[in-house]
Amino acid sequence: MQTEKKDIRALTKDQLRDFFTANGDKAFRGNQVYEWLWSKGAHQFGDMTNVAKSTRQMLEDNFVINHIKVDQMQRSSDGTVKNAVRLHDGLVVESVLIPTNTRTTACVSSQVGCSLDCNFCATAKLKRMRNLNPDEIYDQVLAIDNESKLYYNRPLSNIVFMGMGEPLMNYNNVLKAIEKITAPEGLGMSPKRITVSTSGVPKMIKKLADDEVKFRLAVSLHSAIDAVRSRIMPFSANFPLAELRESLEYWYRKTQSKITYEYVVWKGINDTKEAIDALVKFCKYVPCKVNLIEYNPIDDGEFQQADPEAIDAYIRALENNGIVAKVRRSRGKDIDAACGQLANKEADA
Repeated sequence: MQTEKKDIRALTKDQLRDFFTANGDKAFRGNQVYEWLWSKGAHQFGDMTNVAKSTRQMLEDNFVINHIKVDQMQRSSDGTVKNAVRLHDGLVVESVLIPTNTRTTACVSSQVGCSLDCNFCATAKLKRMRNLNPDEIYDQVLAIDNESKLYYNRPLSNIVFMGMGEPLMNYNNVLKAIEKITAPEGLGMSPKRITVSTSGVPKMIKKLADDEVKFRLAVSLHSAIDAVRSRIMPFSANFPLAELRESLEYWYRKTQSKITYEYVVWKGINDTKEAIDALVKFCKYVPCKVNLIEYNPIDDGEFQQADPEAIDAYIRALENNGIVAKVRRSRGKDIDAACGQLANKEADA
């Protein structure tokens, strides 16, 4: 019975070098192949033009490259690009290129579906099918980098882990992907240009701090009142705000890196003076900034965008207390590419 071929990108560079020496070839061949797999993003062994044909055949006999395929690409009227990305097992995730005048940002997914149950988010309506592998995360970034060069004549400048899934529930694979993205033999991107957004898993936030990561941290907060937050994000009942606060204080002590709070304001849910005062108080625990995010409806009546006056009240209160705050207008709404809208509507079309 034929054994299933191993995905070659699961191997480290040293393991690749060992494979070649064990098969009577020179160790440096592993370096060449590693460069093809990561820096050059080879989709198949035949692409490796400076590797002998017999060596390519040997790789073909022993390994596969489980490369993603951009199944469908949609372009928004505002220039945003959404990719429906088909994985090697047929499952689909989505990633987004968000352009501005000065930069292009990749919004990437870390899970197929999501581990959590935020009521306002379309992705959370999908069950979590599996975690993405490091190479599947890396491939999304590479595809968007290529699109950025093609459409905007500049390389990708920033990455946010704000697509499908909870990154800290796929901790090891997300960190391995970031290691590849930031490595000189990968994309060579500065970790300071990468933001990992979490819904707030205190134990994993502390682990990030202990692992001395260099990327930025964002937290989807949405309310600084426990009862309101657990209505919006039911799972958060297991992680009270006091616990979240303690983990963020620990993060800042260890990293000296500011937190970004992502915060959507909804009519009749968190648009009160009490909600504003609670957020101001929470923001004073750890140096931070607040992104107030325009809500994107997902055809569910409970969550409605707040009135502009409520947003203005938040901005005034935060700024009066010396807290940096800005309103983040959503991009790509006309192609369901905006925050909270990624749900594979095209996956089964």
